[in-house]
Amino acid sequence: MAEFTSLYSGSSGNCSVVRYGRHYLLVDMGKSCRTTAAGLKALDLAVSDCDGILVTHEHSDHVKGLGVFLSKFPMPVYGAADTLDMLLQNGIVPANCDAVTLGTGAAEDVGAFGVEMFPTSHDVPCVGYRVHTPDGKVMAIATDLGVLTPRVHEALSGCDLVALESNYDLHMLRTGRYPYYLRARIESPRGHLSNDECSAKLLELIQDGCERFALCHLSQENNTPEKALETVFTTLAAAGVVPDADCIVQAQRRNEVSPVLTF
Repeated sequence: MAEFTSLYSGSSGNCSVVRYGRHYLLVDMGKSCRTTAAGLKALDLAVSDCDGILVTHEHSDHVKGLGVFLSKFPMPVYGAADTLDMLLQNGIVPANCDAVTLGTGAAEDVGAFGVEMFPTSHDVPCVGYRVHTPDGKVMAIATDLGVLTPRVHEALSGCDLVALESNYDLHMLRTGRYPYYLRARIESPRGHLSNDECSAKLLELIQDGCERFALCHLSQENNTPEKALETVFTTLAAAGVVPDADCIVQAQRRNEVSPVLTF
């Protein structure tokens, strides 16, 4: 059975695990090597069993710990050409590590997994991933996107698990302490996804049969896990949708390992 969890998830740092058997992939590494290694240890995961690291984009909350980690534990890094070029030029990916550019077409082999990359709408080149596990399951992760483009809709459809950004509560953002330019950036089509936008997509996915959801990248200033979950279930109730008993919607934890979701 395949598993997904976050070692940590939020505006201060992001790192997720997709696992099947002893093999696993990491997605991003936005906190220190020590924090990441502690999370892996808590899950009883050996670094030697990691098939590679998928990087979504260059922002520090997604790559801050990558350089030190790779200097201690060399392994392949996968992503888009623009992002990998930046990481190589700045020494974040050491010369002794393979930096592998993925295409945006069919799934490509990454260790035991098949991985499709798809673009997301953010203010730097940014991607999400659709991961096929050896037992035929599929999950997708999309964070740091200001709008759900047709390509993202396509990538999230038909999945057994979806990890999707639920970054901010609109009221908290607009009445909070952020300056106008920052609020405008977050709300823009190249910013982040709100609770309302995330919940509308989850409604659609639940109606199509998906039953496992991880709400990711919650803002510390403009959201809470309770707000994000409340918005999901309010949206479902307004549409008259009652999820099956097996349906799980889980807000990922900011500073600790989240409970494992099987799919």
